[in-house]
Amino acid sequence: MDNSHEVREFLTSRRAKITPERAGMPAGPRRRVPGLRRSEVAALADLSVEYYAKLERGNLAGASPAVLEAVARALQLDDAERAHLLHLAQAAVGTDALARPRRRTTRQWSPHPALQWMLDAVTGGPAFVRNGRMDLLAANQLARAFYTEVYDGPGNQDNLARFQFLDPASRRFYPDWEQAADITVAILRTEAGRDPHDKDLHDLVGELSTRSDEFRTRWGAHNVRHHGSGTKRFHHAAVGDLTLAYEGLEMTAAPGLHLTVYTAEPGSPSDEGLRLLASWAATRETAADPRQSGGQPAAPRRE
Repeated sequence: MDNSHEVREFLTSRRAKITPERAGMPAGPRRRVPGLRRSEVAALADLSVEYYAKLERGNLAGASPAVLEAVARALQLDDAERAHLLHLAQAAVGTDALARPRRRTTRQWSPHPALQWMLDAVTGGPAFVRNGRMDLLAANQLARAFYTEVYDGPGNQDNLARFQFLDPASRRFYPDWEQAADITVAILRTEAGRDPHDKDLHDLVGELSTRSDEFRTRWGAHNVRHHGSGTKRFHHAAVGDLTLAYEGLEMTAAPGLHLTVYTAEPGSPSDEGLRLLASWAATRETAADPRQSGGQPAAPRRE
């Protein structure tokens, strides 16, 4: 696979982020680049300038693991960036063909009963499964209520990235919208390096790049990340502000899929908010059942 453009942009963007001071080198006069020069990266990686220039032009084919590690060390790549560089090198020579999981889409994959039982057993917080394209593939009742605007938005297609950049409701849902946008794009960029043959991902990136300047700018930054654990703020239309901790786990039985669970600090206002959301969700699903009577439930109120 010819991924030379992707390699070139990634390495160039990482080099631009490392200042001479950060690399322990003298800045010197008349610097015309924002970060390190190619010759400086080559020196830090103990490579010839010619060979590093070849790599940065996009030719990773044949680069040994030792060379890739030296480049990662010189560019001070974090774990996610280092993994991304390795994926780019694998894709350059096609060595990912056997290890790469077959392409998954919402139409081709559905949760087996035991997985849905496990999700439904999580009653204290939203729990859901997504893929690297940010499609919501399976969820418990609380997650369906939590992401009601994602599910209900006609253009979102149950996709968190479309909701983030194409649905105005996301600006209210994510109080820290800029940070959430950065994370979303970094996850998509990581997935593009992991599985460069995913046509659905290419189509999604093309759609978002065409329709959102904010996405297109972030995509060009080539930032990647592993989405593991942390804390996020949300504003849910029914229950208000929530500050939730999250844990993300890769599903070993289904490569490329991720399980995420949100929880709140016990006894906190957000914990109360999740309890209200659970009550609202149960009422909402009852109202949606044609065997039950009644209309849409009113949003719960905190006293």
